[in-house]
Amino acid sequence: MLSKVLCMLSSVSLLMTACTKSSEEKPSGIEHVIVIGVDGLSPDGIQKAETPHLDNMVANGSVKWNVRSVLTSSSSQNWASMIMGAGPEQHGIINNDWEMDDHTLPPVVEEADGRFPTIFSILHKSKPEAEIGTVYHWDGFGRLFQKNAVNYDKRFSTEDSTAADFINYIKTKKPVLGFVHFDHVDHAGHHGGHGSPEYYKAVAKADSLIGNILAGIRAAGIEDKTLVIVWADHGGIGYGHGGATPQEAEIAGIFYGKDVKKGYKIEQQVYTYDLASTIAFALDVQQPYAWIGRPVKPVFEGLKEPENLWLGEKRIASPVIYPERKLYQQAGGLYTDQTASVKIDTKAENSVTRYTTDGSEPDSTSVVYKNPFTVAKTTVVKAKSFNKEGKESLSETAYFRLVKSGSGNGLKTSFYQGKDLNKMPDFSGMKKGKTWTSAEFTINRDQLNAILEKDNASFALRFEGFIQIDKPGKYLFATQSDDGSKLYIDGKEVVDNDGNHGVTEATGSMELTAGKHPVKVEYCNNGGGFWLDAFYKGPGIAKQLIPADKLFTE
Repeated sequence: MLSKVLCMLSSVSLLMTACTKSSEEKPSGIEHVIVIGVDGLSPDGIQKAETPHLDNMVANGSVKWNVRSVLTSSSSQNWASMIMGAGPEQHGIINNDWEMDDHTLPPVVEEADGRFPTIFSILHKSKPEAEIGTVYHWDGFGRLFQKNAVNYDKRFSTEDSTAADFINYIKTKKPVLGFVHFDHVDHAGHHGGHGSPEYYKAVAKADSLIGNILAGIRAAGIEDKTLVIVWADHGGIGYGHGGATPQEAEIAGIFYGKDVKKGYKIEQQVYTYDLASTIAFALDVQQPYAWIGRPVKPVFEGLKEPENLWLGEKRIASPVIYPERKLYQQAGGLYTDQTASVKIDTKAENSVTRYTTDGSEPDSTSVVYKNPFTVAKTTVVKAKSFNKEGKESLSETAYFRLVKSGSGNGLKTSFYQGKDLNKMPDFSGMKKGKTWTSAEFTINRDQLNAILEKDNASFALRFEGFIQIDKPGKYLFATQSDDGSKLYIDGKEVVDNDGNHGVTEATGSMELTAGKHPVKVEYCNNGGGFWLDAFYKGPGIAKQLIPADKLFTE
């Protein structure tokens, strides 16, 4: 008898423990989730622009400054991942050209309309009476979700009209899940450049709209029951995005409102597809097994970081080498008939910065930077900071290219106006426009904008000349371009980086003898931002921009 009683007490104890554990693992009282998505909003934008509302949300909420996007760091695959709780490998939306009736990779599981399950459809199935609505600035967002899963679906042509309608929707319908998308920050990044005054002005405008939305939530009388999340699809570099750099592939995630910790910095790793999982968690909806996202639980009061969290080695802040990188221009610079002054600024506290001038990775034995110094020839400078605890920064690289006038250096460059060039054109069938001599394989944006047809940024360029190879051996060549590029040596294609894409690097190798070799780079731009850089690496030569003093017109 006693054993039965003990067994019963044990069972009751286990049940109570399970119930207690369950209640501890869920936030309580969240009845509404409002997601504010800002296309192209980078952490740098929030930290450097005038953003009083976002600053207040960070101070009185929780933030993750380096949420990782899916690759490529472009819009369609990241907005899809946000609402689908999974990556391109699962949902099949692998690029901006994806359409329901035109794609190559089917989702691993699909609903009746052929789409991967979204937070909208999962919430609708779980809570059929729940009010769900979306208002968006970019019409491409509307093709990503199940139309029968939302009660409200509107698209507007400006950020102001988008915000006004979304605020009215919140006031009148008080949605369980409301999702708004703004596109104007991304437009500013493509037009003025990420980190430009135009970009920061657009971020400030987004902040004011976010303030209006927060006021709308208060006016609706649901502030004390609402979780607000600010999210983005990607950042940017130069005039575009799509590449695999921190500037492009990291965004900030901000959580604010009901049950959210104040002034908390999230430690666990977070990805764009964790957004859908967090919404499901907050609204007590079970996510489908096909999702790979995980809820960001530690943002909520009473919930801790994962017990198995592994943070690895923490990096300290990297130094800055001046002249620093600006838009697409690499740090360093091109100097004609002059020497270059190198200045390095240490950003990490209680640390020293060490540097090299041969392109090798700095270590604890490298020269300590103390004062600016001068270089009189083409030089690759690398710098890294080290603190007293043995922590290191990532290394920074600057390319100083020095060339003398009158030495026959340069590349013959030809311009071709195009139209919808989503791949490299047949140059023989195109009309050649202006020609000039370029110092390197690069594009002068102001020069190109001056000769482009109005409202048509589709064009092609051909760079032709000779490259001086000092030591025989195997050489690696690379192009980084937005959009397509190809590099030829001795008439042979070495690098194929063709296509309509964001900044992407492609490589190729070739055995070369000492002496001059014919070199050619072909480039095409479909529209929007454009960028081209060409690199090489060889015997005794660190990977670097192909320097101007090694390029000749004849």
